[in-house]
Amino acid sequence: MVYKTFGKTGVKVSALGFGAMRLPMKEVDGKKIVDEDLAVPLMQKAFEMGVNYIDTAPAYCETLSEIAVGKALKGWRDKVYLSTKNPIEDNDGEHWMERLEKSLKKLDTDYIDFYHFWGISLKSFQGWQGLKYGPLEAAQKAKEQGLIKHISFSYHDAAENYKPIVDSGIFESTLVQYNMLDRSNEENIAYAKSKGLGVVVMGPVGGGRLGAPSEKIQGLLKNKLSSTAEMALRFVLANENVDIALSGMGNMDMLKENFEIASRTGHLTEDELNHVKSMMEENKNLAKLYCTGCNYCKPCPQGIDIPYLFEIMNRYRVYDLKEHAKSAYNEVINGWSWIKSADASKCAACGECETKCPQKLPIIQQLQETHATLAP
Repeated sequence: MVYKTFGKTGVKVSALGFGAMRLPMKEVDGKKIVDEDLAVPLMQKAFEMGVNYIDTAPAYCETLSEIAVGKALKGWRDKVYLSTKNPIEDNDGEHWMERLEKSLKKLDTDYIDFYHFWGISLKSFQGWQGLKYGPLEAAQKAKEQGLIKHISFSYHDAAENYKPIVDSGIFESTLVQYNMLDRSNEENIAYAKSKGLGVVVMGPVGGGRLGAPSEKIQGLLKNKLSSTAEMALRFVLANENVDIALSGMGNMDMLKENFEIASRTGHLTEDELNHVKSMMEENKNLAKLYCTGCNYCKPCPQGIDIPYLFEIMNRYRVYDLKEHAKSAYNEVINGWSWIKSADASKCAACGECETKCPQKLPIIQQLQETHATLAP
């Protein structure tokens, strides 16, 4: 396993981190719970192999991820760095501390190594500054008490709002999305690294999108790749500003494949990396021919999230992620998708969207093509 110095914290972390968001689940009495008989040994096997960073959160796996992670850490607590998050539901420092204490109890541990302000935005962060015993002051107090070792933040806000949070000097590590399909945080990653923060990447395989087979993506390099996921993970790890790539590994095969990839050095040459970026940029520009995602077409009277359905269609048409695209569209049809949308067959052809589209796209026709292509 390759290890990197994690910003100014001085600790050495494995290039591969275990993301405990997609642990094996099972159903008991009509409820989904973590299958601890599978999940705990899986996490401990990762520790044995050299993965020394694990990330969880209060809401993961039907709110049961932290409990399972706590059990996996038995006998490993002093060898593995633990990361979890505070959802910051209000601006009260006492409530912030209560949520921390709840996580400590579920994890059955005395401290958390990297404790994240979960999914903060620049607006929310600025609102906490100057508050009398708000979240920021509570975090400093928790650190002084030894309940947390390092103050961190995860980020989903617009890329241009990122740097002021880093410049505050409060945070020691950061968790951001970055992958072949979404490079919007590439500059931010480099900036955070230059300021001494440890950098963790979530979604290196695009939240599972790049885990599906794609001959187009696997063919980006001259040497044949074993999977699309290998290309995606190698791309992220080739970025010198990335310390840890988090992967949600749900079985032993995934763990072994990711471990083998993360244990290499020299993931991509500079020429290979530039070639991949160039080709992905061309694909991105091609995708924009079908939809730029400007959202001017919304809202649809029939409840169709048009940009999202076209994004799914682009995964099929532009990136050759056919299996994933069909699966994602099936989730929309059945109401399982986390983005709520009616499926494309519900289009009433009213034309309202086409009058608002800056590109003058034939949206009605494209919705019909989407349903015809992706529906089971």
